[in-house]
Amino acid sequence: MTYDIADPGLAESGVRRIEWADRSMPVLRRIRERFAADRPLDGLRVAACMHVTTETANLIRTLQAGGAQVALAASNPLSTQDDTAAALVHEYGAAVFARQGVDRDGYYRHIHQALEIAPDLVLDDGCDLVNILHTERLDLLDGVRGGCEETTTGVIRLHQMAREGALRFPMVAVNDTDTKHMFDNRYGTGQSTLDGIVRATNTLLAGKTIVIAGFGYCGRGLAERARGMGGRVVVTEIDPVKALDAVLQGYRVQPMAQAAEHGDVFITVTGNRDVIRAEHLARMKDGAILANSGHFDVEIDVRALADLAVEIHRDVRPQADEYVLADGRRLVLLAEGRLVNLAAAEGHPAAVMDMSFADQALTCEWIAGQDLVPGVYDVPKEIDTEVAGLKLASMDVAIDALTQSQEDYLSSWRQGS
Repeated sequence: MTYDIADPGLAESGVRRIEWADRSMPVLRRIRERFAADRPLDGLRVAACMHVTTETANLIRTLQAGGAQVALAASNPLSTQDDTAAALVHEYGAAVFARQGVDRDGYYRHIHQALEIAPDLVLDDGCDLVNILHTERLDLLDGVRGGCEETTTGVIRLHQMAREGALRFPMVAVNDTDTKHMFDNRYGTGQSTLDGIVRATNTLLAGKTIVIAGFGYCGRGLAERARGMGGRVVVTEIDPVKALDAVLQGYRVQPMAQAAEHGDVFITVTGNRDVIRAEHLARMKDGAILANSGHFDVEIDVRALADLAVEIHRDVRPQADEYVLADGRRLVLLAEGRLVNLAAAEGHPAAVMDMSFADQALTCEWIAGQDLVPGVYDVPKEIDTEVAGLKLASMDVAIDALTQSQEDYLSSWRQGS
């Protein structure tokens, strides 16, 4: 088995942390137990490009229990946990290609190495692996039965490929399940992003003006938690419906050019590029903190920030760089503009990823049993419902069931008022 990791000696530490995360992932654990008995992925090869974290490790273990051979590359160099990578290789037998902080060339080399498995199924986090398959590894395309994408950014890219007729195999938008975008994006991103900002800066959020760019599920979760910690929340949006939603929830809504003048902390979660640009940076107050929680490091124009700076002080704190402008103002960029919740913290809590990765595992099982044409598919509703039900059961929460007369009423148009 080939692999590329930083330090095999970290495997023991990785195992301890993976097992700790597993305690908070009861849904995935139940699926892993069934997979071990049923072997629904027997003989299949899976190539994954995902954050190499303890939670991902438990997904990999679940796929292996189902009979799959797995190769994993990192979807973000700054989120890779080297001890997790070592444990996956030396304790759990997965081929891992990931090192914390690897450069751009190393990042893409690792994806190519994971693809050497000649996958039947792919798991992607941002669509980079799928993109490489369609641009540089065309020789492997015919062997791919399908795959899963778990990010908003990646799903956007997949829909673009499908519209252009470029997508050569079926991909399932796992990101769009309720148990993924409602809970992972809202509750996971909301908590873990603020966790990353606080770890990197040790700043007090109470009383600060916190500008959140984007009011999708991630932005809503962030806004709720920032307000709960005493922050004065300002939302920027391009969508009138989402902007109205933010206003009616009591947040101030402004264009970024206006918000830039009084914000203390700026967080981008849009899935688009150049959300914070040079003209915004020029208006910010001394000491403003810049953080991104969108998938790719394009939401804050880091190059423009560097061009404006006369001095750059690296690592004034871990994952915090200070840019000194010509007039003496200092702007603090966290995690190089990459995902702050994974680079400066540990990503979503395991209890949240339990649902997201349960969706992934069950969707892999579903794809393996289908004969789908190329395109972007939704996760079958019954998978989403099953995951939510298993999560409730693990929390000892019971809900009502429809009576037969209620089912009859809902399924008939003949019964009026």
